[in-house]
Amino acid sequence: MKSREELLRDIESQSFDVCIIGGGATGAGCALDAQLRGLKTVLVEAGDFAGATSSKATKIIHGGVRYLEEAVKDMDPEQYHVVNRALHERILMLKNGPYLSRTLEFLIPCYHWVDAGYYDVGLKLYDWIAGETSIFPSHFLSRKEALRRMPTLKSEELVGAVAYADGQFNDARYNIALVKTFWESGGDAANYLRVTGLQKSANGKLAAAEVEDQLTHRKFVIQAKAFVNSTGPVADIMRDMASPGIPKRMRLSKGSHILLPLDVLPSDDAMLIPKTEDGRVLFAVPWMGRLLVGTTEKEVGVDDELLLTADEVEFMLRQLNKYLEKPVVASQIVAGFAGARPLVSRGGGDTKKLSRDDELEIDPQSGLISIMGGKWTTHRAMAEDTIDAVQKSLGSPVTPTLTRSHPLTGSSGFTPVYWMSLIKKYGISEQVAQHLSERYGTTAPEVMDLAIKNPELAKPIVEGFAPIRAEIVYSAGEMAVSIEDVLARRVGLEFFSWSASREAAPVVGTILGPQLGWSAEQTESRIREYEKKIDRYFSVAGLAAESAHSVN
Repeated sequence: MKSREELLRDIESQSFDVCIIGGGATGAGCALDAQLRGLKTVLVEAGDFAGATSSKATKIIHGGVRYLEEAVKDMDPEQYHVVNRALHERILMLKNGPYLSRTLEFLIPCYHWVDAGYYDVGLKLYDWIAGETSIFPSHFLSRKEALRRMPTLKSEELVGAVAYADGQFNDARYNIALVKTFWESGGDAANYLRVTGLQKSANGKLAAAEVEDQLTHRKFVIQAKAFVNSTGPVADIMRDMASPGIPKRMRLSKGSHILLPLDVLPSDDAMLIPKTEDGRVLFAVPWMGRLLVGTTEKEVGVDDELLLTADEVEFMLRQLNKYLEKPVVASQIVAGFAGARPLVSRGGGDTKKLSRDDELEIDPQSGLISIMGGKWTTHRAMAEDTIDAVQKSLGSPVTPTLTRSHPLTGSSGFTPVYWMSLIKKYGISEQVAQHLSERYGTTAPEVMDLAIKNPELAKPIVEGFAPIRAEIVYSAGEMAVSIEDVLARRVGLEFFSWSASREAAPVVGTILGPQLGWSAEQTESRIREYEKKIDRYFSVAGLAAESAHSVN
């Protein structure tokens, strides 16, 4: 494995066919598609891979039931296109990353027979659009069956539930798997490498990107024949950098989520709350041993702070409690997060009404190719369209994409019971085996081999929780350069328990520091900085910090 310095020197010394700017879902998808088509590709990300929008999703691979309803009610072809495209991409995400995704049944509780009929007809249309890619048909569940599967549902006046299928995934790890698959295909990628300027040739077309390493502040230039802007919420900044004064297109919508103990809704199924006070839907989804509830919608600016707030906590609990026999209180919340959806504006109106469709823009002056909007489920298709455009801009034949059936790293040989082989080989607990299997797939032995070489690394990061210390060392090989990179996006503890991740910070710092050459003073400073960040999460959300073990 190259050092970061060696990697950056390699990037600086080469010339590329295409430079992808932005390492979220769409950018990583673009990079992989381009490299597999034979284009020499470099991917640069200003923060961490999946460090913003792409790790703040509701963790659902779906067509979008709400978008279908709006398509029908408003006769909106854009919303229909979103649903149609996403339903056909859904199956590809599930197949290409089987250890990071799964099918999931969603129940819509019905308290009036009219509602039951309405949702049943609507979801039959959802099934019809999915066609041969349908996971399984939607169907009606009796009151008795609905309560058996979701025993904490409010039972009074419940007539039954309508059930339908979609998918679920680990967004941050899926994003990192895309990047790792790109590396393995021969591509170059670096996080914390910010584009600060763009250089043009005599004909006004882009020729190079000026970049700055956010860790060392070293600056250099990346030469490429084509440039893709896949920066999500900040796409307008890159567009303006290429063509100053170009009209803005992006509007940002903040979405927040909370995580609760799974016994709030002890079920293998997810619940869809079909109508909230603001006219949207809310999901309550079993995810990695927690109940994930979200999302909200509020228009924000590009510089606004994106944290879960007390008002959003109150709103989500109020919607959820309408469907539960025993109300949930804020003190039960163990974690939360917020992110910005990058929506493409096609006029005024509320962000709730903006289509989640994507848009590909080719700047006629600079040649910058911007892929804007869209959603996680359609990231592969968006990347395919974008690399088609790249090949056209290079004057090359458009070759078929290879990403429709290209398994992500860790997928080869994976089965739902793969975790059992880890128990047999390494003698680890079921909890640890399932955790490693769900995050690393068939590359999990690479993590365990570190623990064999150093038994100290076989210990849990926090006692009673699944992640082990070997993952910290392994994360450094995945270009994690901060405590947050490890706990939020590589290991996932920050999304499971804020208290546990705060408790984990000293352990992560003391193991990660030597990997990255931190001094003792730097290690201590970064531990304190991370702890303060978690304290702020609690404070802004209006929650009291508790010990990790009181919420485990």
